[in-house]
Amino acid sequence: MLTNRTFLVYVALMTAVVVASNFLVQYPLPGSIASMQLGDLLTWGAFSYPIAFLVTDLTNRQFGPQTARKVVIAGFAVAILLSVLIATPRIAVASGSAFLLGQFLDISVFNRLRAQSWWRAPLIGSLFGSFLDTAIFFSFAFASFFVFFGPNDPFALENAPILGVMTAEAPRWISWALGDLGVKILVGLTMLLPYGALMNVIKPMPALKASARA
Repeated sequence: MLTNRTFLVYVALMTAVVVASNFLVQYPLPGSIASMQLGDLLTWGAFSYPIAFLVTDLTNRQFGPQTARKVVIAGFAVAILLSVLIATPRIAVASGSAFLLGQFLDISVFNRLRAQSWWRAPLIGSLFGSFLDTAIFFSFAFASFFVFFGPNDPFALENAPILGVMTAEAPRWISWALGDLGVKILVGLTMLLPYGALMNVIKPMPALKASARA
């Protein structure tokens, strides 16, 4: 049975991840590798945000999709309020939209694959969610078309070599999106390790086990 304490723990974890990511996404990585400027490729938020999918998947595994959605909505509401204080309103809008849609897609895919091999549901769910999240967030946050969400970021709109190394150029935010997605995929693979380690601790409720066998 879901307790208030367990629910609040999941919400607190989700809130911490999203607020940290909303703050860190405003800071490109410093330095360079060879001729590639890391600031043209990644922000610090790329490394923290994928942890949200781990929190969602563990909630979904233990209590099912309905509870997972409640945790996402509760975490979203608290995180947006805090994000407005530490990030720009445009970042908060972009993050909230991407977060809700990406997490809900992850929950849906995870639930469909729940009865298959233990790694399929968390991996494929997080990949689908990451693709959608990245597309929505970086478009809303930095594309000049969405200026009605807030002022454009001149640095993000400056042309730079794609991924910092290609001869073709594009607005810097596109390279950020591609780099962010690449990191999310790598972190998503890495998150299978703690997910697998916690499987014996965080077990599905009896009703979920029965539905998975049906």
